[in-house]
Amino acid sequence: QVQLVESGGGLVQAGGSLRLSCAASRGTFSRYVLGWFRQAPGMEREFVAGISRSGGTTYYADSVKGRFTISRDNAKNTVYLQMNSLKPEDTAVYYCAADTTIVTIRLSPNEYDYWGQGTQVTVSS
Repeated sequence: QVQLVESGGGLVQAGGSLRLSCAASRGTFSRYVLGWFRQAPGMEREFVAGISRSGGTTYYADSVKGRFTISRDNAKNTVYLQMNSLKPEDTAVYYCAADTTIVTIRLSPNEYDYWGQGTQVTVSS
């Protein structure tokens, strides 16, 4: 069973940056498509970014395109989310997730098999 642990969240002013990390243990990390999702209070969990097994393909939600960058280091079993030009509307709990079943990046949280516990990101105006 894959275990995912996020870190790097915090409080930042609008326009600032944060880098989230998600470290995996157990399983074969390089065989998983990975995604970052977020959930604000009272809202559904939404897709933020995804990355293919090799890291060669990435996909972003329109709301973060050009500001966020997802990357992975398979040697370190870690996926990252670099968040720049943060806005108050980016405030949410951010989760990383692993899809162990297929090779394409999927947008629905229901398709992902394993989840981290989440890390809070708060952007003040």
